[in-house]
Amino acid sequence: MTTRDPRVPGLARLAALIADETRAACLLALLDGRAWTAGELARHAGVAASTLSEHLSRLVAGGVLAEERQGRHRYVRLADVRVAQLVEDLAAQVAPGAAVRPRTLREVSAGSAMARGRTCYDHLAGRLGIAVTDALTERGLLRQDTGFALTDAGVEWFGRVGIALDRSGRRPLARGCLDWTERRPHLAGVAGAALCRHALEAGWCVRVGSERAVVVTAAGEREFLAVLGVAVEGVR
Repeated sequence: MTTRDPRVPGLARLAALIADETRAACLLALLDGRAWTAGELARHAGVAASTLSEHLSRLVAGGVLAEERQGRHRYVRLADVRVAQLVEDLAAQVAPGAAVRPRTLREVSAGSAMARGRTCYDHLAGRLGIAVTDALTERGLLRQDTGFALTDAGVEWFGRVGIALDRSGRRPLARGCLDWTERRPHLAGVAGAALCRHALEAGWCVRVGSERAVVVTAAGEREFLAVLGVAVEGVR
């Protein structure tokens, strides 16, 4: 007689939570790392507020989303970085050709912006994320040959640039995250999050639109070239 793995019921429940197009749309939207109101997510998913409320309640109860209430507003965000990693990894497995073709010029523009540069929960992705990851690797600051790992020179580089690395938690310092548009890994983990946060706070990048897209500013072009020797004009 075989003993059933005790994780089976939990895995089945988690898969069932994600296996719905409305809930999947919400999870992908929340990969921008920000808290959204229920109304914003309802409009994004194209469903009635009452319908979305039921979906959000299931995601919160399942531990996938965290909920905050401010007055009459209900805000939700991804529960933690592990959930974000799971959603992004699953999305990366979807074949590029399986995506629905954009129907309007606005959808085409939004898709192009996301491909050029975006946030993947709390780190940089798209062509911008890949360009930064490649530059770190080429300068000997990041290793990808045995999995993602910052070198000693890489740790020193972050300190020299003024980007603090919080090494107090259990999150890996560097982790590869498969980019769903570029089909190559970009830098995630503590280092990826710290670099993205610094780029946004220092004005190297700014968010655009209501999706996760970011663009590099003129100041950011100068800084990326100065600190990493990478030209990012193509993702501005």
